[in-house]
Amino acid sequence: MKRNLIYSSIIGLVFCLFSCKDKTAFTISGTITNQGSLKKVFLIEEDTAGISVVDSTNLSDQGKFAFKRKAPYTNLYRIRAGGNMFDLIAKNGDDITFSTNLTDTAHIYQITGSDESGKIQEFNKLSNYYVNINTHIGNEYISKAQEIKKGPDSARKVDSLVKIFRPLLKKNFADYSVAALKFMNDNKTSLASFYAASSLDSITYESELIAYAEEIKNSFKGNPTVQRFIDSKMAAKPTSVGQTAPDFTIGGLDGKPIKLSDYRGKYVMLDFWASWCGPCRQENPNVVKQYAKFKPLGLNILGISLDVDKGAWQQAIDHDKLSWTHGSDLKNFEGPTERLYHIEQIPSNFILNPQGVIVAKNITGSDLEDFLNKTFSKSQ
Repeated sequence: MKRNLIYSSIIGLVFCLFSCKDKTAFTISGTITNQGSLKKVFLIEEDTAGISVVDSTNLSDQGKFAFKRKAPYTNLYRIRAGGNMFDLIAKNGDDITFSTNLTDTAHIYQITGSDESGKIQEFNKLSNYYVNINTHIGNEYISKAQEIKKGPDSARKVDSLVKIFRPLLKKNFADYSVAALKFMNDNKTSLASFYAASSLDSITYESELIAYAEEIKNSFKGNPTVQRFIDSKMAAKPTSVGQTAPDFTIGGLDGKPIKLSDYRGKYVMLDFWASWCGPCRQENPNVVKQYAKFKPLGLNILGISLDVDKGAWQQAIDHDKLSWTHGSDLKNFEGPTERLYHIEQIPSNFILNPQGVIVAKNITGSDLEDFLNKTFSKSQ
């Protein structure tokens, strides 16, 4: 019996030496064909501090290289070979093989031993498709604009050209966003979904990103970049669409307190702006126009200024003919109301229904008019 136990132990040890994975690190065994003059490859890691080189190694004459690294959490890495970058996702225990041909202009690479890396390749393929469309549109615009500049009345014609090409770029970005959202939602168990989420506009897709953050909050443990994203979305949730707007009290122009709760039972737009904010002042004529049109139908506006100079604040109100109620903490972005609503840029706005629920935010220009038309046509 003892001999059998000893024999089994020896066989098990030998087997493990050849087949057991090292769970305390990941390895990458790579091959680069047609390496030319390339002598060295680098391993790059992405973290909260940015992108940094964490290892490097020389290529053999046959284009072989290897990396071994401990990873405290699943993370995105890149292999840099000359001017080429190749994405992969790795965690401790992964035994990854990598190969590519440096003369391949499409920069295609093969990778095994990491399902996560296959997902990041899939996302990059999706992303590159829309980047190529953007590049094509941009090149076509430049070509046409250069031709126009050679002829008469070029400034007007270039403006007309911009009106043609801007919607094309906007549509392409919208199409990309739909595809990235689908990838994000279809691959929530993969870290690649996080990079799809990170590529989306955080204002336009705030509700979707908050929902995604809630679903992954117990995933990707230890990854500080993911955790920072989750924390930021959870902090934004109380002032996202569908939530009851948090109450506040703010000082009015006359120094008297204004309470948000005083507007309960009414439609109100909280309009965060400042006298020194160029985009805010450019948007003000549109807000004035919409207020004149929808005030008789029940729209209220509470302007909240980030000014610190009361005189400049008052002067801007008078100059822009902003005839609604105004309040300010006079503390720039550090005011308690600004912090409560997580204001990081202006103009910013929140539209609340009579129940105090946020039904829209950060809509300007024609989008604001469209929303108000729909809202008040339904409320009549």
